[in-house]
Formats: sequence, structure tokens, C-alpha cells
Amino acid sequence: MSENFYDIVAARFPANPDAPFLELASGAVLSYADLAATSARYAHLLSELGVVKGDRVAVQVEKSAEAVFLYLACLRVGAAYLPLNTAYTRAEVAYFLTDAAPRVFVCAPAAAEGLRDTASEAGVGAVLTLGAAGEGSLTDGAAGKPTDFDTVVCASGDLAAILYTSGTTGRSKGAMLTHRNLASNAATLHRLWGFQPDDVLLHMLPIFHTHGLFVAINCVLMNGSSMLFQSKFDPDAVFRLLPRATVMMGVPTFYTRLLADDRLTGAATAHMRLFISGSAPLLADTHREFFERTGKPILERYGMTETGMLTSNPLSGERIPGTVGFPLPEVSVRVADEKTGAPITAPGAIGVIEVKGPNVFIGYWRMPEKTAQEFRADGYFITGDVGKIDERGYVHIIGRAKDLVISGGFNVYPKEVETVIDAIEGVVESAVIGVPHPDFGEAVVAVVLRKPGADALDEAAVARACKEQLANFKVPKAVVFTNELPRNTMGKVQKNLLRDAHKDHFDKRAA
Repeated sequence: MSENFYDIVAARFPANPDAPFLELASGAVLSYADLAATSARYAHLLSELGVVKGDRVAVQVEKSAEAVFLYLACLRVGAAYLPLNTAYTRAEVAYFLTDAAPRVFVCAPAAAEGLRDTASEAGVGAVLTLGAAGEGSLTDGAAGKPTDFDTVVCASGDLAAILYTSGTTGRSKGAMLTHRNLASNAATLHRLWGFQPDDVLLHMLPIFHTHGLFVAINCVLMNGSSMLFQSKFDPDAVFRLLPRATVMMGVPTFYTRLLADDRLTGAATAHMRLFISGSAPLLADTHREFFERTGKPILERYGMTETGMLTSNPLSGERIPGTVGFPLPEVSVRVADEKTGAPITAPGAIGVIEVKGPNVFIGYWRMPEKTAQEFRADGYFITGDVGKIDERGYVHIIGRAKDLVISGGFNVYPKEVETVIDAIEGVVESAVIGVPHPDFGEAVVAVVLRKPGADALDEAAVARACKEQLANFKVPKAVVFTNELPRNTMGKVQKNLLRDAHKDHFDKRAA
């Protein structure tokens, strides 16, 4: 029996193939029959381009129904789907293509001219295009192909996707996810969050990210239900579509923006079954204020690229503000001493969060040594997050090891940004930190030490240099110049002091 994730969800599709799957912003509705037929055509095209089981297909395109069908087509041919953030620059894409060595690369039509040479230099066999409206050589090439396809048989441990996540050295790591990883997480969340046949998901998340793709869409596929598919978050669209939805998944920024809108009331959300938040910490104040305004407690959960979801506040039961709930069924979460790795069993004790279960990835692409470093001998993955488990079993995220910044739901590792800033003429050294931000949860801030006489170097120049080499979400939201960086006796910059010193930076700006 095939354990290909596509086969698993296809067995749960509605009996009526004309049942709706996606409703677009235009009002167009695509059915489960459209899903099966279009993914089959794309699968045939990929096969003709030489894609076989185990190959990689890299994709950097705008959100569209066709992009979802392409993801499913990759599963059907047994290839590993490799989504890339649309904000990544050409230099960043060049690294991913060289490292992953995909058989096919799919990009936006407008970017194709510049990226074809990049793909060719990386040894990519074919480049296809796909636009936000579904136009491009992918859809043109698939037109007329058969609408049925014999999905490739896969074992649970076969590779289904590679998602790149940044590293403190600046070199991104490709997290390898298997069909078992996707299936176990989707089945657990579908059950735990009480999905019903008539549920309708309001989808406004990006789909190159675990949240929008492997949580939101996979839950809908597992449920055989429909979603209102919007290209991005827009409050007007939220209030227009909420009456037709029952579930919404979002990042904290979504909820803070809704709270700023007078239209958010108990009446406007009365029919909603569930609001879910993830990808970044949800402030306890946001949780409380949303409940006061709507009577709906947001369900916060916790996950990572490498693990899918790890924990969730309960569907039925107390959702405690500031916590991420309990470990998922079949998932073991523990806290360990950061230095020794010894498990800490005392309730409330703080340590590094470690996890083990069918959701955990199998390692980093072409990085066996790094993979070995991130796993304990007993199989637990070291998340790098710091937290605690209280006496009731609720998991609390206290902070993040390695100075990771999560801004607007996206991971930013300071070292990568610092490398760019330190190369700017006139810079002695920089320290990049994350500070509280009312919209993004955390914002990237660069504290820069200039060389003597380099007073002409200003915030705009630093930001401009970063924008040329980094995705926009990594570019500092503020640059602060200093005469000295605080250091410990070993000469290491004390970023905790910098964070304390600048924690009110954006509050001061607002004032």
C-alpha cells in the first residue's frame, strides 16, 4: 500500500468530485475534480521533463491555485517539493538551487529572464514559469495532458519536501520532510482541532511556509473541505468573508490588525468555530483583548520548519494566554539543560525544548554533521528554543537560543544580516537583535559601530545595502548607531543588554 501523502488525502476527498476545494478572490471556484485533473497534468509534464522519484522541484512563485496543484503534482511523481520565499533575492536563490540541485525550477514570469542563467549555472535541467493569475509555461506545457495519473508509490520515510531554514553561520539548511512527517501532523491536527465536513477555512497566509502550506492546506485536504483562498491578508476581505468561514489561521500580526478595526465585534465573529495563531509568539494582551472583543479565545500552537506542529492549546479546555498548550498526541516534548543535554523534569524549570515523534524531520539536506549535532543520542531533536513545562503540562516559550528573531512569522538569524552590514564601507561591527514591535511581534534592529570619520554613513545607506542582498523581511526596521558595543570578559557582544536598551524603540517612535 502506498504511503504517498497524496494517496492518503485523496482517499478522504469528497464523494462528489464537484465539491468545492478553492474559492479565489475573483469568485472563481475550483473543485476537487479540478484538483485531481490539474495536478495530474502537471505531474505528466514534470515526468516528461525527467523528474523521477527522489528528485527535487524548486518553486518560487506568487500564491495561486496553480501553485497548490503544483505542490500536489510533485507529491504524485514522488518528487520533493521545495518552496522558496518570494522575497528571496537572486543571490539567495542561486544558493538554494546549487545546494538542492533540483531537476526543475518554477519561477514567476517576470523573474524568469534573470533567473534562467542562475538556474543554468546551478545545473538545473529545466525552468518553467507560473504567474499569480495561473499564466506561464507550466500551465501552457501542461495543457492537453491526460487528466489522470498513476501516483508514484512511496514509503512513509521517502522524501516529500525540503524547506530551507536559516542558520547562525549564515548558511541556510534544507530540512528534509517525509511523507510520514506530513501525514502524521495533518492527521493529528485534523483530529485535535475538530475539523468537520462543513468547515470552511479562511486562507490568507503565504504558501512557501510551513504554516500556510503544511498546516492550513494539508488540514483542508485531510478534511476534504473547502477554503476561501486570498492572496494576502486584508482586513476588508476578512470582514467580507468571515460570514462564510468557520476557521481562520493567522500569524499574530493578523490579529493585532483586526483588533485595530472597529468592525471586530462579537456579532462579526459569532459563527466562527476557531481562530488559530502561530509562526510567532502571540502576546498575552492580544489574546485577552481578542477574547474580550469577540468572545472567541484564540488557539495558539507551536511548531517549527523541522518538526511541523509540536504543541497546541486545547480545542475544548482552557487556552492560557502566553502558553502554546500541550504536546500533540504521539509527540514527546521535554526540557533539557542547554549545556549538558540532561532532561529536566522539575515543573517550571527552564531549559532547551527538545522533541521526538513522527512529525520530526529526518535531517538537513547534505549536512550529516549538522544533523548529528542537532539530535540527542536517544533521538530527540534540539529545537534551540528555550522554555518550560508548567505543573499542568502547558508548554511556555521563554525565548530562543542562538538569538533567532521571528519577525512577522519569518525566521531571521542575526549573523546573516550582520555579515552584510559588516561588509559596508565605514562599518567596524554590527550587532543585530530583535525587539518588540506592535505589528510584527519582533522587529530586526541593527546596532552599528562606525569607523572614525564615517559619520556620513546613515540608516538609509545600511538599509539599502541590506535590501540588495537580503529578502525584505531580513532588512532591519531600524538602525541605531553607537560608540561602543557592550561586551563580556571574553569579548563577546552582550546582546541581552542591547535588547534591554532598545526594547522600547518602537514605542518611543509611536509616541
